[in-house]
Amino acid sequence: MSDRLHTTSLGTTGPRIAFLHGLFGQGKNWTQIAKALAADYRPTLFDLPNHGRSPWTADFDYLQMAGAVIEELERAAPGQRWRVLGHSMGGKVAMLVALTRPDLVEQLVVVDVSPVDYGAHGEFEGYIAGMKGMPLAEVHSRADADGLAAQWVSDPGVRAFLLQNLRRDDDGWRWQVNLDLLERSLRTLGSWPADRLPPGATYDGPTLLVSGTLSGYVKPAHVAAMRTLFPRVRLVAVKGAGHWVHSEKPDVFLTTVRTFLDADRS
Repeated sequence: MSDRLHTTSLGTTGPRIAFLHGLFGQGKNWTQIAKALAADYRPTLFDLPNHGRSPWTADFDYLQMAGAVIEELERAAPGQRWRVLGHSMGGKVAMLVALTRPDLVEQLVVVDVSPVDYGAHGEFEGYIAGMKGMPLAEVHSRADADGLAAQWVSDPGVRAFLLQNLRRDDDGWRWQVNLDLLERSLRTLGSWPADRLPPGATYDGPTLLVSGTLSGYVKPAHVAAMRTLFPRVRLVAVKGAGHWVHSEKPDVFLTTVRTFLDADRS
């Protein structure tokens, strides 16, 4: 496998915008939003390390992930600046891209995550255990996989999201996501590498933080940390949305993001 991150690009003209997914996700999660913007922007959908069709790594490291994204941004469009949008885990990566290479980022959109340490993210242990324990030899169709997954996750939407990580090849079904690494990295996944940032690091460009009112990932206590690192941040809370704001309220999310992008477009 190539050591380059897997990306998919849409659109042919306009400013470039990178989309970074969250845990258990893939770049294609952003297809609906990206297609809606593709007439005016040039979206690139990233599979982050250990997810989708991108390479696996020996360790989970947010700054290394940001570095891999930066390499691809520079390779895809040398000398150009990007709009960078990320959700959850991808939001942390997006923030680090902006903080470590502010010259590369024209605008930043962070979706339902804060630059803080959340702890071990133990809520994901059950998903990982269920995925690792699923008898893939008994899977002959997507319907089989859904039936087996229903034993450990009842929500059909969550099941569909997790099962998109199942890929069929000549030897049967396998997980694309690096479950072993994620299982032992939940503490790091929840962390924020504040002590490894350049001294005084800030991103002074236009920044939008979109959160869901039903989610606990962006709390009033987190806002000070966000404003310290991103002094031009605008905060928008979408009513009735949880952590997956863009999939739960896609129309509101798209309108919010497009208004921000268009207002600061250069």
